[in-house]
Amino acid sequence: MAFKIFSRLGGFPLRLNSPPVVFRSLSSSCGLTVNHDRQNLRFTVSPDSGAGSQDCAVLQYKFTGEKEVDLMSTFVPETFRGQGVAAVLSQAAMDFLVEENLKAHISCWYIKKYIDEHPQQLYKELVIT
Repeated sequence: MAFKIFSRLGGFPLRLNSPPVVFRSLSSSCGLTVNHDRQNLRFTVSPDSGAGSQDCAVLQYKFTGEKEVDLMSTFVPETFRGQGVAAVLSQAAMDFLVEENLKAHISCWYIKKYIDEHPQQLYKELVIT
């Protein structure tokens, strides 16, 4: 079963499939796919072109309690930088917090910046200070 959700990044429609959770940017010219790898506790973005794992952007997290996670880091390869990939990863992670009713410690500087830049969202309520 799949349904459309709309990105808070300004009209990028995303497609959510479950399981596994996959977000697909339908309007992006670079064909981004965000996968939530629950087993390895990470979100990844890779181009549809079948590039290798070295071309994969990653947001890593870990559970710090029953309903708490730490959003630890994001990494975007040079080939993806400047295209909003880290923002798409951050949005997927924040949507995961909302869906699973989780709170988060934010260790990653980029995710902190993302939350600050999206005050219209209720993301700050999910952050443990």
